[in-house]
Amino acid sequence: MVDPRRHVPRTDAVLADPRLVAATETEGRAAVKAAVVATLQRVRDGSLKPDEVVGAVLAALPGGLRPVLNATGVVLHTNLGRAALSPAARAAVVEAAGHTDVELDLATGRRAKRGRTALAALQRAVPAAEDVHVVNNGAAALVLAATALAGGGREIIVSRGEMVEIGDGFRLPDLLESTGARLREVGTTNRTSAQDYERAIGPSTGFILKVHPSNFVVRGFTSAASVPELAALGTPVIADIGSGLLAPDPLLPGEPDAATTLTSGAALVIASGDKLLGGPQAGLLLGSAPLVNQLRRHPLARALRVDKLTLAALQATLTAPSTPTWDALRISPTALRQRTARVVALLTAAHVPVELVESSAVVGGGGAPEVTLPSWSLSLPSPYAAPLRTAPTPVLGRIDRGRLLLDLRCVPPESDPVLADMVIAVAGQAAPYTGPALPAGPAAPADPAPTSPAAPIGPAAIGPAAPIGPAAIGPAAPIGPAAIGPAAPANPAATSPAPTGPAAPTGPAPTGPVLAAGQGA
Repeated sequence: MVDPRRHVPRTDAVLADPRLVAATETEGRAAVKAAVVATLQRVRDGSLKPDEVVGAVLAALPGGLRPVLNATGVVLHTNLGRAALSPAARAAVVEAAGHTDVELDLATGRRAKRGRTALAALQRAVPAAEDVHVVNNGAAALVLAATALAGGGREIIVSRGEMVEIGDGFRLPDLLESTGARLREVGTTNRTSAQDYERAIGPSTGFILKVHPSNFVVRGFTSAASVPELAALGTPVIADIGSGLLAPDPLLPGEPDAATTLTSGAALVIASGDKLLGGPQAGLLLGSAPLVNQLRRHPLARALRVDKLTLAALQATLTAPSTPTWDALRISPTALRQRTARVVALLTAAHVPVELVESSAVVGGGGAPEVTLPSWSLSLPSPYAAPLRTAPTPVLGRIDRGRLLLDLRCVPPESDPVLADMVIAVAGQAAPYTGPALPAGPAAPADPAPTSPAAPIGPAAIGPAAPIGPAAIGPAAPIGPAAIGPAAPANPAATSPAPTGPAAPTGPAPTGPVLAAGQGA
């Protein structure tokens, strides 16, 4: 009998299999190669036949969505799923995954209003709203309003300066016209007055639409009609505020919020749940009871309704003391610098060419485009970007002036050792660093004054009855493999001597595309 251990396939031969070549394009070469190496060891151990290797590798690869570490410095990164759910929201999703009373009154045994407890929590968070409704995303909320209130050829009056593209090629005019409504554009790109709207009002007017343009900003000779001015015209005003801020926030002074917009006279406010609110993807409709009820009873509302998991996550977000989004926006530069310095010390001890540098972060998701958050980052050679993206726990940073910056603002603190492990592993596979010596000890300097007057750091009320305050949150589930503790950050793959020096490495340019740190709406 032939011993199968004598016929272990070569690693490169296995990687050349067309199925694994295809998997490499989606999962990354590092992840596929790691799975191949582990699988070949099973052949050597005699627990797997040589002809079963490729199938076992494919089975070992992670399927579906992969958790990543967001070190881009963009708090609400559209490509990374925008808001990370709080521990309370994650637990609520798990709890609701089985059978639940989403549409049942346990006291009477009768059918009940779907998601009534989540809707009640939303209404408590915004007392100015007479009634609320939730659909599956912000664009769906706008489509529902346009269909119910202006479908069949009625007009929606909107400023030319607010006819924006909302991301991924979807444009507001196309979205609204798909409902059967007609658009009545008024004003110009840079200036629109209340009189422009007033002249357009007629018997066929359905409503006036006020759109927050998110990260589209016009400066200079500009003017726009306010919600109170438009409400005074006597036609219902629907305001799409976009980012999901429920109450005024001094950190984001230019960002519209639901409470202020409603008290200013808007009949209906539309917002997203997965942006500044920090919850799941959802479209929030808040406003007058007759309008909200009209939307709730429209046939399209049935096609756009949210599932029980979204309702559970939304309610937990509204009632929890804090969210990862809130915490990431408000972490102090001092705390962030000290935390980053500890990671730099771990990497320096493992002979990784790294520096502690001052940087800046942004809100993202189309929110507060002119607010800059003072921050601190790890600075690494730019060729590390591609292998970190395809590491067992992917780490996403951004390229700035030829260096890879990793901002820990959005990385859960308990995942810092995991991030360090990924960087050490990549450094061990990289070519020896030949540049000048880097600073050997990233001691934390004195905290400078914040560099952005537009972004004060401080708590803000998100809702009187359901504040999302800056309280500490419970530990989230770690992302990725078990962390190698700081007491033993050994770099088994590194063979080069300790670096002797500071400047950018002279190694090759990144071999893969750099993930954009954009702010899609």
